[in-house]
Amino acid sequence: MEEILTLREVADYLKLSQVTILRLAQEGLIPGSKIGRQWRFSKEKVRALIHDQEIIRRMDLRK
Repeated sequence: MEEILTLREVADYLKLSQVTILRLAQEGLIPGSKIGRQWRFSKEKVRALIHDQEIIRRMDLRK
């Protein structure tokens, strides 16, 4: 079963503020779903986002 994270858990996991995570989620830069007034995030999608960003960063370093 897929692990679901709260806004606070994602912020702790990424070592960013909750405000930053909220802004990124609202802008669609971090995949998440708003359920009522609260945000929920798939841990697997957050991990994939980190992995994708690492690949992009490495490609940029090669240029």
